[in-house]
Amino acid sequence: MKQSIGVIDSGVGGLTVAQELMRQLPHERLIYLGDTKRCPYGSRSEEEVRAFTWEMVRFLLHKEIKLLVVACNTATAFTIDELKEQLDIPVIGVINPGARAAINASENKNIAVIGTEGTIKSKSYVKALQQIDANLDVYPLACPTLVPMVEQGIFSGDQAVEVAEYALEPLQPFHAFDTLILGCTHYPLIKDVIQHVVGDHVNIVSSSEETARETSALLDVMELLNTDVQHVIHEFYTTGDLKTFTEMAKKIFDENNSGRLNIHYEFARL
Repeated sequence: MKQSIGVIDSGVGGLTVAQELMRQLPHERLIYLGDTKRCPYGSRSEEEVRAFTWEMVRFLLHKEIKLLVVACNTATAFTIDELKEQLDIPVIGVINPGARAAINASENKNIAVIGTEGTIKSKSYVKALQQIDANLDVYPLACPTLVPMVEQGIFSGDQAVEVAEYALEPLQPFHAFDTLILGCTHYPLIKDVIQHVVGDHVNIVSSSEETARETSALLDVMELLNTDVQHVIHEFYTTGDLKTFTEMAKKIFDENNSGRLNIHYEFARL
């Protein structure tokens, strides 16, 4: 099926999911919408997040997408159930895939989760993890300073380490955890910094790869895969400054050897 996969996020963090989707599904066309104008979502109310999410969804529905990926943990936490109930296309969030991957990675059943204030307050990861294994010990932590840093394009260096150390300091008493879930799609962009702060003994789990894998499997089962070998042109939209968004996206993709991607960047008015 030649219809596109739709991907929504509060900003540039979902580009980590989009990149993995493009890697695993090279014949699929993506239409990505990042709400950079109103990012971050993590400190906003549930009502605001739900309203913004539906605005993005309606924008993509006009593009006649065949599947929706909610690449924002906060939006997933607050809207995934109603989106699945009200839309007539498949909807995939990032929380359950990340939870399953973390359980597979953990040996001692002690898992930490970092995310935005909204995601952590929703307890979505705690619920998803303990629904699978009620014997898990879960240590959730909101890290509101990380998303603004990533949105500024600061992925490494002394400043990134300093901000991450401060943000993750409350986890220090819980040395038992052997797995850390990056419960925000912005965080994989500073994965190396986070790994440095928590130590090499901790498994770091990003939901991006697992979400892409689940998307691929669902498309296959529902016979929605595009099997035609063709020249794929992706559409990436932003509600904020187009130049900044384009530069950020190209930086992310180029740093991961994805320079051959054909992406058309455009401003979106919601």
